[in-house]
Amino acid sequence: MFPFEIYSPVDTLEMPIFRQKRLRVHMKRDDMIHPFISGNKWRKLKYILQSAHDQGKTHLVTFGGAWSNHLLATACAAARFGFSSTAFVRGEAVSNANLSLCQLFGMELRFVDRTAYRDKATLFAHHFGESPTSYFVDEGGYSAEGARGCGELLDELPEQYDHIFCACGTGTTLAGLYRRKTEMRLRTRLHGVPVLKGGTFIQEAVHRLVPDLGTADITLHTDYHFGGYAKTKAPLLAYVSGFCRQTGILIEPVYTGKLCYAVADLAARDYFKAGDRILLIHTGGLMGILGTQ
Repeated sequence: MFPFEIYSPVDTLEMPIFRQKRLRVHMKRDDMIHPFISGNKWRKLKYILQSAHDQGKTHLVTFGGAWSNHLLATACAAARFGFSSTAFVRGEAVSNANLSLCQLFGMELRFVDRTAYRDKATLFAHHFGESPTSYFVDEGGYSAEGARGCGELLDELPEQYDHIFCACGTGTTLAGLYRRKTEMRLRTRLHGVPVLKGGTFIQEAVHRLVPDLGTADITLHTDYHFGGYAKTKAPLLAYVSGFCRQTGILIEPVYTGKLCYAVADLAARDYFKAGDRILLIHTGGLMGILGTQ
């Protein structure tokens, strides 16, 4: 087993709206696990890398956009644990801080047009299908292995919560939490905040990873995408800025900003009962803030 150490404390969020509504709100600080293998990416990659190692693979091949947190996490993890890495990057060739860090960690970048990018399995097969050492890692770490690693977060919690919220890109984190919650027989209600427009697809994405469980016990809040993935609007940017000033916790507009905005808005709308215990999962990915400024 790879030595994936976890340091992820639980902080209390002392925000005026939460005090006003008499809610106990905490944040699981997965952003503190590692500066580059950030948050849920650390958890997703844990069993992906183990699977690659067990199969004798030494080369990770993955996919993402130019500001993908997953690409940076995979590049860093590959360097740390003795793999080489290649990424197919969606869109025209660009240069930015995120991709420069990927290259610094030794990742080869291959830019592909958006049409070709849609068929990731074909891209992998065409370029690496005959390579006995290459291992396919789906965009965002979407996989049963990734979900398994994310679910282990629940074992670290010091108390039980009435509600647990996470931002959703691929649905992997939510699926892992749902499986582990079921195994532990927790009564916690799970909530996903999709960061992409039309986020109802998360329901099916979760179901594909946990087909034996269904998804009836998951609530999606699909109205907090602010226009789509990596899209922002003035109210979201103002909220992120205020949150950072009030708490000293850095969040960004792509994932955790939308998550925190959603919970605060739901609280203001009396979605919760007084006394409810609520946990927000900080899934890291802070480099994304540079791509929205």
